[in-house]
Amino acid sequence: MNAPAATQPPSAPLYLVDASMYVFRAWHSMPNEFHDHEGWPTNAVHGFARFLLELLERERPRHIVVAFDEALDSCFRNALYPAYKANRESAPEELRRQFVHCKALCVALGLAVLAHADYEADDLIGSALHAARAHGHRGVIVSADKDLSQLLTGMDEQWDYARNQRWTMAGVKDRHGVEAHQIADYLALTGDAVDNIPGVPGVGPKTAAILLAHFGDLDTLLARVDEVTFLRIRGAAQVAAKLKAHKEQALLWRRLTTIALDAPLSHDAFHRGQADGAALVGLCDALRFGPLTRRRLQQASGVQTAVTVAG
Repeated sequence: MNAPAATQPPSAPLYLVDASMYVFRAWHSMPNEFHDHEGWPTNAVHGFARFLLELLERERPRHIVVAFDEALDSCFRNALYPAYKANRESAPEELRRQFVHCKALCVALGLAVLAHADYEADDLIGSALHAARAHGHRGVIVSADKDLSQLLTGMDEQWDYARNQRWTMAGVKDRHGVEAHQIADYLALTGDAVDNIPGVPGVGPKTAAILLAHFGDLDTLLARVDEVTFLRIRGAAQVAAKLKAHKEQALLWRRLTTIALDAPLSHDAFHRGQADGAALVGLCDALRFGPLTRRRLQQASGVQTAVTVAG
């Protein structure tokens, strides 16, 4: 009788949180009725704290990374293309201050926080996941950002927390029309208005999906661009001409849409660390958190007396 085949133990999940998305969401959705002890608004901090506590309570992650955009207005991509994200307004001081508080809250809870002046949160998430795979982790990317889908392989998941939708590498095509590994090429072709990336004129989502389904990737498409005229797509000859005329731009756009996997990381281990009870007390007092939030922070931190309401 044959012995049963050994089963592979499941990979330990590493939760990778796109913090900036949830800070911005709270900034726009939470009422402007929360203020710190100096009178500065704290609506984004309160909203982010609620999200973070829900995540910690629901998932109880042993390994977690929280990535922030340190430079809200510039990164290495601006050196490649100065107009990158130039369509966005600069974050006001009221919001910048709250980013600092959100990072401090994560640190006080013992979470690994990543931020870098030259790299975006997406790059830090990609680099952390790339490094963690060598230690047997699979990724759970907590973000709705389609750019991050390019990172999915194997048993990785992406989780749109607000809509409670999860998908793996296999589900990317149903959502975006292309495979996970084609996302950067797809965005280079179609452009990304959110990031002020023009794309190739005349190439929309449907055309880009057909091109990548046929050629596989942008490099092969550009090398065999004369074949585009024979494809059953509307205006095939014009599309081929546009691709030829904008070859160098398309390659530049891909450099912008590709998530870096080699960003410097301030942490090389992403397990939850020891919470800082004194720091939590200070933040709760300074941000004027209410009793319920303080109790939840106490429970999430594991510090028994850290965040009781001041008498």
